[in-house]
Amino acid sequence: MNMVFVCVVKVDSFVENGMVIGLGSGRASGYAIQYLGRQIRSGAVKHITGVATSVDSASEAAKAGVPLGQYRDSSKIDLAFDDADVMEEESLAAVIGRQKMQGGESIIQEKTILKTAGKLVLIVTAKQYQGAVEGSIPVLIESVNWLETAEEIDDLFLGDAEVWRRSSIGHAGPLGGDFPLVTKEGHNVVDVIFTSPIQNLAEVGDSLDQVAGVVEHGARQSSLGKMGCGLLITFVRLKKLEFNYNDENTYVAHMNYLLVV
Repeated sequence: MNMVFVCVVKVDSFVENGMVIGLGSGRASGYAIQYLGRQIRSGAVKHITGVATSVDSASEAAKAGVPLGQYRDSSKIDLAFDDADVMEEESLAAVIGRQKMQGGESIIQEKTILKTAGKLVLIVTAKQYQGAVEGSIPVLIESVNWLETAEEIDDLFLGDAEVWRRSSIGHAGPLGGDFPLVTKEGHNVVDVIFTSPIQNLAEVGDSLDQVAGVVEHGARQSSLGKMGCGLLITFVRLKKLEFNYNDENTYVAHMNYLLVV
């Protein structure tokens, strides 16, 4: 099974006429947006409105011919799909935003759309579906007194992680150099780089929420938790992919092994 096929399955299985769809960022989401555009042009689905989670997904939608609407606090999102950077096997908590925050972007709108969606599809590769998550978590912090916030985060995970402020130009060391990345909301971004596997991603996210000066971060709760139910698809080489519907918003994907989201 290749990535394009999975994205076709995703669109054909869940998109219905009249839906408002949150358009995610990343390679797989890009394929899904392209295919959604083809389905709209062919008349297979009608009256679709896309809501972009990023500049990249908005650009992809424009090229594919997917009509775009603006997200507002009162917006209803019927379905959203997005690439996750990594996902924790037991809890299904995930990390987003490791590679997506370029230029003035941030993950604030992305996470808000995912949280709002009535149904959510997160996509990871087999390698990204891990028993203990490794790597970094991006954290948006207020630019005023950013160093104090970064130091508090560093103290929070003392000995387990390093905290580096992102630079807008290349790699400029822990302080971000002379040109730190600034999001469109005026926030800085620090990467909390864990030096050993994260034992509980949800707890890390909860701890970050308590730090003064933290605006948002890339750790998101399980789809079974407070962000609603959804579907997890992994990209693996398989002969068959089937879906069982447990209830209105919860799906089971049968592959080489059973994944319940």
